[in-house]
Amino acid sequence: MKVNITETVLRDANQSLIATRMPYSDFEGILETLDQAGYYSLECWGGATFDSCLRYLDEDPWDRLEKIKAKVKNTKLQMLLRGQNILGYKHYPDDVVRKFVAQSVESGIDIFRIFDALNDFRNIQVAVDETLKRKAHAQGCICYTTSPIHNLKSYAKMGRQLEKMGVDSVCIKDMAGIMGPQEAFDLIKTLKETIKLPVFLHSHCTTGLGPITYMKAIEAGCDGIDCAISSFSGGTSQPATETMYYALKQMGISTGLNEGVLKKINDYFKPLKAEYISSGLMDPFVMGTKTDALVYQVPGGMLSNLIAQLKAQNAEDRLEEVLTETPKVRKDMGYPPLVTPMSQMVGVQAVSNVLSGERYKNVSKEVKAYIRGEYGKAPGEIDPILVKKVLGDEKPLEKRYADTLEPEFEKTKAKLKGIAENDKDVLSYIAFPQIAEKFFRKREEKAVKRVTYTIVKEEG
Repeated sequence: MKVNITETVLRDANQSLIATRMPYSDFEGILETLDQAGYYSLECWGGATFDSCLRYLDEDPWDRLEKIKAKVKNTKLQMLLRGQNILGYKHYPDDVVRKFVAQSVESGIDIFRIFDALNDFRNIQVAVDETLKRKAHAQGCICYTTSPIHNLKSYAKMGRQLEKMGVDSVCIKDMAGIMGPQEAFDLIKTLKETIKLPVFLHSHCTTGLGPITYMKAIEAGCDGIDCAISSFSGGTSQPATETMYYALKQMGISTGLNEGVLKKINDYFKPLKAEYISSGLMDPFVMGTKTDALVYQVPGGMLSNLIAQLKAQNAEDRLEEVLTETPKVRKDMGYPPLVTPMSQMVGVQAVSNVLSGERYKNVSKEVKAYIRGEYGKAPGEIDPILVKKVLGDEKPLEKRYADTLEPEFEKTKAKLKGIAENDKDVLSYIAFPQIAEKFFRKREEKAVKRVTYTIVKEEG
C-alpha cells in the first residue's frame, strides 16, 4: 500500500502560520531539494498566495509560479482554486474562470484542487471542465464541517455528484481541523464504498487531532494526505511530513519520501521560522493546540486574520468574544462551511457584531450578497429575520449567479491597453483591480528608474 503526500509549506502552511507573507526569495534556495523529496505534489499556489503577492510582497504571482516551475521539474505543482471565485472573494464570469485555468496550466500548474465554499457544485463545474480540457488533474473538493444538516449521507451524495462531474479525484477539505479519527474513518470508508475515485484528505492540527485523524483515514483507504515540513507544521498548519512518514513506515506503508532529503528541507526552514517569530510575523498563538476550535470551527487562516483584524482596532482582548460569536453567526447564515470566502464573511461579521455592541447593526456587503444568493445556495436555512433585514421584500436568486454575469476578459483587456503587459496582467487586474493597478504603477516606476549605459574605452 502507498499513501501519497502533498507538501504544503509553500502555500497552506505559509498561509495558516504567517498569513501568506513568505516571499519567493525566502524559499527559492530549497526548491530543487523539495523536488527531490518524493512528494506526490507540491502545493505552492492559489489560496491567498495570489492576493498576498500583489498586496504585500510586491511580487507578480504569475512570475512566482513560473519561477517555481523552472526549478521543480519532477514534482507536480498543485494549487487551490475557489471555483467561480477563482482566487478572489466574489464570483467571476465563466470566460474569466476558463482563461484563468488555461493560463495557470500554461504557467505550470498540474493539479487543481477546486472547491466551492458552500459545496454548491454548480460553482465549480466550469473550472473542472476547463481543467480537464487542458489535460490537467481536476480534484473536486468537499468542504468538511459539522452541523445538524451535514452527515455521511449528505457527503456521500456530494461524492457521487463530483464523480458524475468527471473529476480525477476527490479531496475532503477539513479546513478547521475539527474532524476526529472516527469521523475520518467513517467518512473515507463511506466515500470509498460510494465512488471509484482516489480520495485525499486535507486537515490541520488546530485541535491536535490531525495526525490521529490521518492515520484512521488511511486505515479506511485514504489515498493521500496533506503535510507540512516539521518546522512549519502543527498549530493551525498541517501534521508534520516527517512524523507521518515515520508512522507510516512503521506500518509498512510506502510514501515514496526520502528521509535524508526531508531533513535538508527542514534544516532550511528552521532559521526562517526563527526569523518570522522574532519579527512578530509568526504569532505564537497560532502555533499551539486550540481544542476550543471543536466548538468554534475556526480554520487556521481565519484565526490569524481575526487576530490581525482585532490588532488593527486595538481590540485583541476581545478575541474570545469574537470566537464565541462566530458559530452563532454561522448558524444564522445557514451553516456555511468556514472556508474562504465564507470564513472571512462570518469572521468579519462576528467582529462587527462584537465591537459595535449590537448584532447585525452593520451587515457587510459580502454577507448581503451571500443572502441574495450571489455565492450560491446556502447549505441550510438562513435566519428569516436576517433575510428580512437585508432583502426586505426582495427574493433571493435561485439560479447560478455566474449565469447573470456578462463576459469580462476581452472587455477588460481592451480597457487595460498600454497598462497590462500580457493576459496574466489582465487576470490579475480582474481578480484584484485596485491592488493590481498599484502593483503595475510600482513596476513601471522601477522600470523607469533602471539606467542603461555602455562603457566605451577611449583611445590614447
